[in-house]
Amino acid sequence: MATKNLTTQEFEKAVSGEGITLVDFWADWCGPCKMFAPIYEQASEEHPDITFAKVDTEAEQALAAGLEISAIPTLMAFRDGILVFSQAGALPAKSLEQLIDGVKGLDMDDVRKQIAEHETSHQH
Repeated sequence: MATKNLTTQEFEKAVSGEGITLVDFWADWCGPCKMFAPIYEQASEEHPDITFAKVDTEAEQALAAGLEISAIPTLMAFRDGILVFSQAGALPAKSLEQLIDGVKGLDMDDVRKQIAEHETSHQH
């Protein structure tokens, strides 16, 4: 499945659903973004079970600002509506594969438990 461009309006719906959604924040003037694009595109072909989305930070400046994207490319991974990874910098193909494996291997019950504990400890 090819990558899909997301607008600010589509973003929330795209990342809040079941399963895994990767989001690549990029811009046309960014060299590393251009180098990362074919790697990202290739991974999208190899993992049809994952949604590969892209956000053009020039076109969607409010979204990028709202997510505090300060460097591009930035890659975010969401699983079942939870942000589980966020990092700036273009990844080589091997690192992207490892990230995908890592997100697939997450114990989401454990992740939700950690989030709940984290939120509880910050309320006192």
